[in-house]
Amino acid sequence: MINEQIRDREVRVIGQQGEQLGIMSTREAMRLAEEAELDLVKIAPAANPPVCKIVDYGKFKYEQSRKEKEARKKQKTVELKEIRMSPNIDTNDLNTKQNAAKKFLAKGNKVKITLRFRGREMAHMNEHRHMLDDFAETLSEEANVEKAPKVEGRTISLVLTPKKN
Repeated sequence: MINEQIRDREVRVIGQQGEQLGIMSTREAMRLAEEAELDLVKIAPAANPPVCKIVDYGKFKYEQSRKEKEARKKQKTVELKEIRMSPNIDTNDLNTKQNAAKKFLAKGNKVKITLRFRGREMAHMNEHRHMLDDFAETLSEEANVEKAPKVEGRTISLVLTPKKN
């Protein structure tokens, strides 16, 4: 909120150089802002009394958008990569899947390992749960288990997160 939009009776005012001007009526704060040919901007509406600052509103808004852009640049989005396997996977194929998982973890992504069952394999689901445990064990240096192996319909899945260095 700026200038006339501020409806509070009293506000804490901060000057244009960041100095505290104290608590005063909104009218008086508006008069100070007009004398300086600047705007009165409410920067902390939840405070008691609300905090307003005397600034150039256009410049203030520009600075805020710059700060938000910088914050977004520094954020790292963590993706969830999925690796699918079947219970009758060969050892070389399993090693390839483990290497792919290592690459994903090195980039800082989470990895979901899914063991898919089809047809008669469904009768032996619990006998193959050890495959996921072994998979997690081989990647124990690079990853932590976030979600333990869990049966979800025709699949058993496990989620690994990269270890913090």
